Amino acid sequence: MKKSRFSDEQIIGILREQEAGHKTADICRRHGISEATFYAWDSKYGGLDVSEAKRLKGLEDENSRLKKLLAEAMLDNAMLREVAGTKW
Repeated sequence: MKKSRFSDEQIIGILREQEAGHKTADICRRHGISEATFYAWDSKYGGLDVSEAKRLKGLEDENSRLKKLLAEAMLDNAMLREVAGTKW
């Protein structure tokens, strides 16, 4: 996945500008993002503080690591079943 040009703190700052009353189109033009990106960020980070966003990022990283471990364990389990099922 491509790394974002903006950190979580910057994204939340951009969203706060819109909450302060600035127009979405002006904010997007100033920061060089599309409105679709802005609204995607709003759905993900809307209403979060910086500390909550960092915690969310940590949980997402941990979740992806655990999914990889589970996939490797399932693959190992399937290989063992296949080996155990064959006749010597």
